[in-house]
Amino acid sequence: MGIIRISDIENYESKEIEIRGWLYNRRSSGSIKFLIIRDGTGFIQATLIKNEIEKEMFEKIDNIEYESSIKVIGLVRKENRAPLGFEILVKDFEVVHKAEENYPITLKEHGVGFLMNYRHLWLRSPRQNAILRIRAEIIKSIRDFLDQNGFILIDAPILTPAACEGTTTLFETDYFGDKAYLTQSGQLYNEAAAMAFGKVYCFGPTFRAEKSKTRRHLMEFWMVEPEAAYVELEESNEIQERLITYIVGQVLKNRKRELNMLEKDISKLKLIKPPFPRLSYDEAIEILKHNGSKIEWGDDFGGEDETILSNKFDNPVFIHRYPINCKAFYMKPDPQRPEVALCADLLAPEGYGEIIGGGQRIDDYNLLAEKIKEHKLPRENYEWYLDLRKYGSVPHSGFGLGIERTVAWICGLNHVRETIPFPRMLNKIYP
Repeated sequence: MGIIRISDIENYESKEIEIRGWLYNRRSSGSIKFLIIRDGTGFIQATLIKNEIEKEMFEKIDNIEYESSIKVIGLVRKENRAPLGFEILVKDFEVVHKAEENYPITLKEHGVGFLMNYRHLWLRSPRQNAILRIRAEIIKSIRDFLDQNGFILIDAPILTPAACEGTTTLFETDYFGDKAYLTQSGQLYNEAAAMAFGKVYCFGPTFRAEKSKTRRHLMEFWMVEPEAAYVELEESNEIQERLITYIVGQVLKNRKRELNMLEKDISKLKLIKPPFPRLSYDEAIEILKHNGSKIEWGDDFGGEDETILSNKFDNPVFIHRYPINCKAFYMKPDPQRPEVALCADLLAPEGYGEIIGGGQRIDDYNLLAEKIKEHKLPRENYEWYLDLRKYGSVPHSGFGLGIERTVAWICGLNHVRETIPFPRMLNKIYP
């Protein structure tokens, strides 16, 4: 007899095994009792038959509270009606820890606000388990793709002396008498690393003090940011569409059970393949106006605008060449049309909107110095960044992919709060 994980149950048909987990649910049908046991890798039915187990043990199970930790020993047998196609015929069990009464999250409908206050327990539910397993698959596939395509992981700092995206959304902290900020992006440091290694990426938490309550915003979120020397805008876009296609393919291949749990229509995910459509900002503005938007040229897109655009395509869609004043100071102007930037946002289909922001960086020293001044940024904090344009400057591009928005799209979720284990939202930092 061996101790196994529920996810491996199919390999142990007709064998006696031990599962170590927690009691998720139970029900009785006269002389038969059914337990639902979870162990972190899945959920399985464990069946107790009155005439095949000691009477004391058969009755004892009714006094075990939900979420008690339990060891179950039994025979694995095929059961086509069970979610995994197997069940355990219980021969013995041991209660490791009897949970207290009145487990807060009962098996009934609860509001999201209530569940978020018990996020530490809500993670135990099948739905949240499925979402976070898909998240893990997405992260693994991103790293595998980049590692296999010559990108080197370079960790960017979380504490920084200056802004990357804009000074109004910084979380400020004291750094031994000086001001420091939680990073909005690792991109500037990635540019330095790209000049040393050629192709790099950083992967970690980023922070935006943006006072937003929309379904697409968190104060703390995770982002992967590849950056590559000698890569211009279109090549960067091609890397992005290959990356997204790979991510979706890996989730479809390895997380079918989780997608099924979420009742996700995978037929739309199966359509994802390059090349992705490309719309200029100008073309996008015309589409939005035709659909009733009040947007004017020069405005950045809001969530509703992105929803309109992304609903028109089965594939993700690139929107490129936004007005230069919509974008960060480091974006390179289009030489053919300096009022727009060599940039592109990638909008996920089904109305999910932006999941990637990227573009080509300014590689000219004088122009970058001018932009730093124009944006009223403290030059002394960017001298190191300007140095990159003094010593071997080359055309280079990069992008940032938001993990939570990508998870929301692939899982079919309405809000990003379920896509991260412990979300940080406006006015919410508990638990």
